[in-house]
Amino acid sequence: MELQRLLSYVRKAVDDYSLIDEGDKIAVGISGGKDSLTLLYALNALKRFYPNHFEICAVTVDLGFGNLDLEPIRSLCDFLDVKYTIIGTDIAKIVFEDRKETNPCSLCAKMRKGALNQKIKEMGFNKVAYAHHKDDVVETMLLSLIYEGRFHTFSPKTYLDRMDVTVIRPLLYVKEADVVGFCNKMKLPVCKSPCPADGNTKREYAKELLRSLEHENPGTRERMFTAIVNSGIHGWPPV
Repeated sequence: MELQRLLSYVRKAVDDYSLIDEGDKIAVGISGGKDSLTLLYALNALKRFYPNHFEICAVTVDLGFGNLDLEPIRSLCDFLDVKYTIIGTDIAKIVFEDRKETNPCSLCAKMRKGALNQKIKEMGFNKVAYAHHKDDVVETMLLSLIYEGRFHTFSPKTYLDRMDVTVIRPLLYVKEADVVGFCNKMKLPVCKSPCPADGNTKREYAKELLRSLEHENPGTRERMFTAIVNSGIHGWPPV
């Protein structure tokens, strides 16, 4: 996917859901995966011409596995002229050694987001950008239906009142396949997650289920996304 096409999707999401205001200071959460690197590249390009002026930085929460090489990401940030901050934590030890969690993802995510939000507040940033794309939106809805019995997914913009931080998701109109294409075209330095639970989660189950439904009924993913946009559920105002 070309940068211009990526930017058209990102700008549409930003405009449709008022994700960026004048003077925003936005921290981009960088896991090292394809999604977050694509988001960083897109927002860095968007800020050059978007009418609302904003600044960005890149932030990685290091979970403490000890085998994650972040130097290629640091080099990318230097190339983009974006400040890069790494937050050191013992989350891996707490989750896998101390707590020995059988389902570690929930606790890990909670602690990771807590560390990220606290740091960006210290840095004076008021928003954090997560790299959830269109497939993530639909997969989360499926997980909610299957395991919670409700029609729900995360919203384009969420205000966290306890932290006074707003979460935005500018990639929500971008398909995962297009993210892969963009990463390959731009040769972005994607880092494989060192987490032992990676690839063995309920989200992977939802991803495979969605892939099967799409194969048997082409267009299923897009129709599900349209249903979410038009549903009127909390956090999804009409566009």
